[in-house]
Amino acid sequence: SAGRAMAAAGRSWFRTLALGVSFLKCLLIPAYYSTDFEVHRNWLAITHNLPLSQWYYEATSEWTLDYPPFFAWFEYALSHIAKYFDPEMLVIENLNYTSRATVFFQRFSVIFTDILFIYAVRECCRCVNEKRAAKDILEKPTFILAVLLLWNFGLLIVDHIHFQYNGFLFGVMLLSVARLCQKRYLEGALLFAVLLHFKHIYVYVAPAYGIYLLRSYCFTANNADGSLKWRSFSFLHVTLLGLIVCLVSALSLGPFIVLGQLPQVISRLFPFKRGLCHAYWAPNFWALYNAVDKALTTFGLKCNFIDPTKIPKASMTGGLVQEFQHAVLPSVTPLATLICTFISILPSVFCLWFKPQGPRGFLQCLVLCALSSFMFGWHVHEKAILLAILPLSLLSVQRAKDAGIYLILTTTGHFSLFPLLFTPPELPIKILLMLLFTVYSFSSLKSLFRRERPLLNWLETIYLIQLVPLEIFCEILFPLTPWKQHFPFVPLLLTSVYCALGVTYAWLKLYVSVLTERISVRQKAE
Repeated sequence: SAGRAMAAAGRSWFRTLALGVSFLKCLLIPAYYSTDFEVHRNWLAITHNLPLSQWYYEATSEWTLDYPPFFAWFEYALSHIAKYFDPEMLVIENLNYTSRATVFFQRFSVIFTDILFIYAVRECCRCVNEKRAAKDILEKPTFILAVLLLWNFGLLIVDHIHFQYNGFLFGVMLLSVARLCQKRYLEGALLFAVLLHFKHIYVYVAPAYGIYLLRSYCFTANNADGSLKWRSFSFLHVTLLGLIVCLVSALSLGPFIVLGQLPQVISRLFPFKRGLCHAYWAPNFWALYNAVDKALTTFGLKCNFIDPTKIPKASMTGGLVQEFQHAVLPSVTPLATLICTFISILPSVFCLWFKPQGPRGFLQCLVLCALSSFMFGWHVHEKAILLAILPLSLLSVQRAKDAGIYLILTTTGHFSLFPLLFTPPELPIKILLMLLFTVYSFSSLKSLFRRERPLLNWLETIYLIQLVPLEIFCEILFPLTPWKQHFPFVPLLLTSVYCALGVTYAWLKLYVSVLTERISVRQKAE
């Protein structure tokens, strides 16, 4: 009966957290929304009105369908509910249509599909090792993890203000992670295969899934020293995984293969003509590379080392543009970014294979794959940082070392999302939500690991504190200066470059931690 009472108490606090964040999402319904709102309205209209054969050809709007087929079917299903709210939103020619009913439907569709995310968080909390038996529920690792995931600042503003369906998709990913942690390998593999056909950005973390399933599921035993027992290879297990991948791919892409449209679908999913960087620079290696190129160009012009007529126009006009051409440093090609990404992922994959540490090793590799792709990928969206932040939350409540890296990455990663919400009414909302989440992250993880060394050193603390004056300068002081007319991109440049330093540092620190870690005898046996 005591166990049953504890389980009931656990359910009640989790339910309270979930209901609380759902209520907050409802309060954000009237907030600003980006062009992504029109993107998804257009996809509702396309899938509702046109036959399958025209989905990936339709181009009335500039926001053409560029997600994999499962997401298109998801929009198709939503469109049959949307017609009861306002049929006008389903007219393809109604570009930028935003009736009150349309706004309510699209906002509520995000909130409703987040139920899957809430369930996935619940399953992830069950995977947490409760070694630290805290009397106070607020200091339990499961409670802290639930808050860090359910109330994640980045997810809240990207989905429920800016507008997207990341919560539902991250729900599928976290559920697949939970299933792998529970050794339900086939379920985990199936969920991830389905996820890839909902949104192809998750291919960034596919190496972690592939190697972990091969090492832990296809090979069924290790030697006493932790090395692989090659004779334990299971042909049946490999066949089952292969069948899952083939069946899901056939369901998703099969109709388009039959129609002879696979090249068209792929050209929509991977538009390499978009340029190295997104509309503003994501805080990664290329942001630093671009900034160095701009600094060298400015210095070269002042010292007459560079001929002004030979500078590519796109490199110096508007500052942060998609088609960025380098003036001094070599220009970057999609192939170069692919090679850099592949090389940066390799060490984490090798560690997962040669230094197996079970689910924790898998999570470390998954985060490193996501971060490496964020650091060196082509046309990376700033929102992609969430792909590393959310799974790192699971590690942050287990070890002090990971908690410190989490605090650096989360604070800088979330701050880098601020320019997404540039309208004045959203300024107090984003600052307040960011402050609340950051203060909670620091205080809860500090109390969880109070008996261990400080989570951050003095240099890391100073770096994070400097985000406050940076925000004051960008939002309050800079608009009052005459520079705003001539150099409107400066706040974005400063935000991107400063946050890129923090993200790069967190990536390197996590890599050093993984590469230098020693495995205990117990872990080897596992």
